[in-house]
Amino acid sequence: MAPLPRYTVPALLLLLTALFALVPLLHWWLILSVPLLLIAVWDFAQDRHALRRNYPLIARVRWLFEDLRPFLRAYIVEGDREGRPYTIEERGLVYARAKGTIDSHPMGTELDVYSEEYEWLGHSIAPNEKAPPSWHTRIGSTRAKPYDSALLNISAMSFGSLSGNAIEALNKGAALGGFAHDTGEGSISRYHRKHGGDLIWELGSGYFGCRHKDGSFNPELFAEQAADHQVKMIEIKLSQGAKPGHGGVLPGPKVTPEIAEARKVEVGEDCLSPAGHSTFSTPIGLLEWVEQLRELSGGKPTGFKLCVGQPHEIMAIVKAMVETRITPDFIVVDGAEGGTGAAPQELTDNVGMPLREGLTLMRNALVGVNLKSQIRLGASGKIHSGAGMARAFAMGADWCNAARAFMFSLGCVQSMKCHTGNCPTGVATQSEWRQRGLVVDDKAERVARFHHETLKALREIVVAMGYRSPWELSPHDMYQRIDSAKAGPLDEVYEFLQPGELLADPLATQYAHAWKVSRADTFRRVT
Repeated sequence: MAPLPRYTVPALLLLLTALFALVPLLHWWLILSVPLLLIAVWDFAQDRHALRRNYPLIARVRWLFEDLRPFLRAYIVEGDREGRPYTIEERGLVYARAKGTIDSHPMGTELDVYSEEYEWLGHSIAPNEKAPPSWHTRIGSTRAKPYDSALLNISAMSFGSLSGNAIEALNKGAALGGFAHDTGEGSISRYHRKHGGDLIWELGSGYFGCRHKDGSFNPELFAEQAADHQVKMIEIKLSQGAKPGHGGVLPGPKVTPEIAEARKVEVGEDCLSPAGHSTFSTPIGLLEWVEQLRELSGGKPTGFKLCVGQPHEIMAIVKAMVETRITPDFIVVDGAEGGTGAAPQELTDNVGMPLREGLTLMRNALVGVNLKSQIRLGASGKIHSGAGMARAFAMGADWCNAARAFMFSLGCVQSMKCHTGNCPTGVATQSEWRQRGLVVDDKAERVARFHHETLKALREIVVAMGYRSPWELSPHDMYQRIDSAKAGPLDEVYEFLQPGELLADPLATQYAHAWKVSRADTFRRVT
């Protein structure tokens, strides 16, 4: 008779159970063995999983180690500079700054400075110690209610994706540190309002918080909400880095009374966020809606956020600005490397332009039509340090947003459970007992401390480079290795346009084709 090794463990378990049942002193074994034996019998009888049917009980070890794999890799296998999307070293920097512990590193860099992973900012022989202690950027300076923004703000993360405690801690941290908190497209919840921190109200295609019952935009409800003193700016979400061009549905069972209250939807009903907006369909229409929202909000700075996709669409938008003379007060470029919640993996891995290329393209489009001085440019996409901010400023950013870095400051351990509702640290979950571990007052202080220490690091870099402000940084100050034998400043790797170049001679630039096939009245290519 052929051996049956796959049944060895259940058979041995059955034998031991029978033997120990006869020995009074070993009856404790029954407490463990009987449940395991029942599980083995169930695995053998069920017909949904081949592995469990052929290897009762043993097959479950596979799923156990699949669940443990991210933790085992993070804490045992991975080196300090390994791990995705954030390395242990990157997360450690955020944790250290949030906790106020030492964030220094001994024995020099661990990077291979002759590989493509190394890039650097050029310091000066004459550091400028007279640089101001901090900076702000004024957004919407010609509007009725301009906003003096910090240089690092909390990027868009909705209540529902994050827990109520996490939203509270982020907003209280923003209030303590004097910076802004983007609501995400889930609108303004009671947790955003509790501590009075400055808010950037994001409007996605679902128009949550200002919608009619059919999901269309409700101007009256928007004006009522936008009048709140906490709301400092209005941001239209065109797309996001993690899943550009993708909508979503929050299933009815997940629409709790608190989520329904914030989003102005019905409890228990599916909550739809379409892939595209219904309020506009052309570049001119987008700008007209920007102007409408600005008026309805009483003159608060209004702009939009997007992950750059098609270059000709960016050219169409700036052409519409030139033709209509309507400009947003700000544009936030979200890189394809961004993302805090769940997203289809194929979109996450294959769709959207990374921050560096997207920010460069947007900067060039605005500079090329002489509008960069009127429109503030925000950068969002895996920014977690002063050095990351400095690089964004060198490429044309006026301020930066961060999402996952602020999640780390709350205690996120990158367990990769965001989409399951089983976040072990209470950050990305609606489970009350999991949220209990996130103590708002303590985490708010960490959020504010991380923000302060990161801006302090940015200032140290600006001083070392001999400048008075980060806006003096240019592409020529940022060096990138092309290969092991050659490196050069960023403006030798990418083309950076001069003011008015797209208006004067667009066909002489790298954007000749995108400019030629774009038009202000359509997002489609024209021939």
